[in-house]
Amino acid sequence: MTSGGPLKVWRDRNDALLRLRLSRPKANIVDAEMISALDIALKDGLADVRLKGILLDADGPHFSFGASVPEHLPKTCAEMIHSLDGLLLRMVRSPVPILVASRGQCLGGGLEVASAGHLIFAGCDSRFGQPEIQLGVFAAAASCLLPERIGRQQAEDLLISGRTITAAEALGIGLVHSLNDDPEAAALQYFDDHLAPRSASSIRFAVRAARVGFLARVDANFRAVESLYLDGLMSTHDAVEGLEAFLDKRQPQWQDA
Repeated sequence: MTSGGPLKVWRDRNDALLRLRLSRPKANIVDAEMISALDIALKDGLADVRLKGILLDADGPHFSFGASVPEHLPKTCAEMIHSLDGLLLRMVRSPVPILVASRGQCLGGGLEVASAGHLIFAGCDSRFGQPEIQLGVFAAAASCLLPERIGRQQAEDLLISGRTITAAEALGIGLVHSLNDDPEAAALQYFDDHLAPRSASSIRFAVRAARVGFLARVDANFRAVESLYLDGLMSTHDAVEGLEAFLDKRQPQWQDA
């Protein structure tokens, strides 16, 4: 196991399963360092043709409170958006299934990371949401991923309202695969039952086939939404005001522009 940074990385199940664990509890913020660590681990792991699955979970009571708010400010937001989108596209294009085990809060950039995987195994205490609109911005990657995962109507509700939903609600709309007292154990059982006995090469073809249309749509949508965020949203007063107000722990003063 490699550890000491924001991510623990090791191999399991006779090296057929890559284990990735967010390791900065309790918030497990998806910042530049975490994004880079995840991206490198995925790139290295996916180069092994024997790999049959990836399990992503987190230390502590919560999966992730979301992305780094300071990194969303104008001076760094372009770099942050590009790097996060690069990670999420690597996950979306993964030719082996990414299983996500989530407990507690899974919010903002954390939910975007989870949504880029294939199946989410949720703890019964889990809560999910994209609260970015409360800060005067919008969830760029989730605007592309959630409509594919749960349908446009359900996605628009979460993206526009910024509300948080329970694990039971998430199961009801198809955001998560199952609810479990121990989501890590449930994900491992899924791997043992459904992936370990299969051919690694056949799994890769099955995953690619299942995501053919999805990949094309997400590629195009990421580019369009990234432009809308960086060239449109971040030129407004309210986007910057909302972020600064959050960091200053005060109420934002909206100008509606």
